[in-house]
Amino acid sequence: MDFKSFASAIAQIAEEKGIAPEKVIESLEQALAAAYKKDYGKKGQKILAKFNSKTGELRFWQVKLVVDQSMIYSDKELEKMEDKEEKISLEEIEAEKKVRFNPEKHIPLEEAKKIKPDIKPGEEFVIGLTPKKDYGRIAAQTAKQVILQKIREAERESVLGEFKSKEGEIISGIIQRVEMRNIFLDLGKTLGVLPRDEQVPGEFYRPGQRLKVFILKVEETPKGPLILLSRAYPKLVSKLFELEVPEVAADQVEIKSIAREPGSRTKLAVSSKVTGVDPIGSMVGQRGTRVMAVINELGGEKIDIVEYSEEPEKYIANAISPAKVSEVKIMPKNKALVLVPEDQLSLAIGRDGQNVRLAAKLTGWKIDVRPAEKVEEKTNN
Repeated sequence: MDFKSFASAIAQIAEEKGIAPEKVIESLEQALAAAYKKDYGKKGQKILAKFNSKTGELRFWQVKLVVDQSMIYSDKELEKMEDKEEKISLEEIEAEKKVRFNPEKHIPLEEAKKIKPDIKPGEEFVIGLTPKKDYGRIAAQTAKQVILQKIREAERESVLGEFKSKEGEIISGIIQRVEMRNIFLDLGKTLGVLPRDEQVPGEFYRPGQRLKVFILKVEETPKGPLILLSRAYPKLVSKLFELEVPEVAADQVEIKSIAREPGSRTKLAVSSKVTGVDPIGSMVGQRGTRVMAVINELGGEKIDIVEYSEEPEKYIANAISPAKVSEVKIMPKNKALVLVPEDQLSLAIGRDGQNVRLAAKLTGWKIDVRPAEKVEEKTNN
């Protein structure tokens, strides 16, 4: 076996799978140790292999645990454990931290000290083994299975770590297939799933289509990493604005709050952190180019951008836009009465109450919209 040729193969596998070369070497070492044990080792032995990718040198060791008398079950204790009438719980065995002595797994402290005087109980004692070059078919098959399994595990860890760090961000993916109303997107190294609940009503999805999606959650499952995606999550809108608006990315303009009804309308409250920067103008862009880029990405969803204010009256009045507000009265129990001209009432409420509903979500206030004229008449009467 030409171990030197493994170096280039390791680099190639690491690059293709997107994992560290050290992980590939670790998988190779575990596979070679398994193959060595299969052909030349004994049951219970712990074999360790070390491969030098630079020189091609391969070395093997047998690892034994150093034990003293207090760590070994006596014959009487073993008889007690084997007696069917005496039941010893697993917790009791673990608490004692004792072992059934096996010469293939353990080495007495006195014997280990003859070779390594400063060794202590509980430490590992390694014994050098003669490297072998010839391995049988079963050993080779075992090595192959170990390598494939370990590389798959390393690949999963790599994908999980990469996408876990991207939780709460947006990513571009290509729709690969549609199954049971779930959309599967190719994200490069793995597939992400866009569940039905996270899809936008009225949006149509077809294989080959490129989409920007929000990474909602990354979970580890027995089948590998599960990347849950969303097109309906409100923060998708703010992340799209981060891409389009340099002032948001530079933290000069802050998106204070978002209220969204996916596929229909979104309201954003923004404020400026830097004097002289117009928050709404920054979000809209010259001739509306920035906001239109986000609207197009969202399939024509309407977006209202309002200025945030620490004053509830002013903030609520802004949130009701595009309707003009005559007065805002702050009431008990987090309620607000918004008075608007009669000709602005339908605009303030919106179709099916959408505008006032989104304004309430945006501000966190319960908003009651009334025509100013009728309220004044009642007051005068």
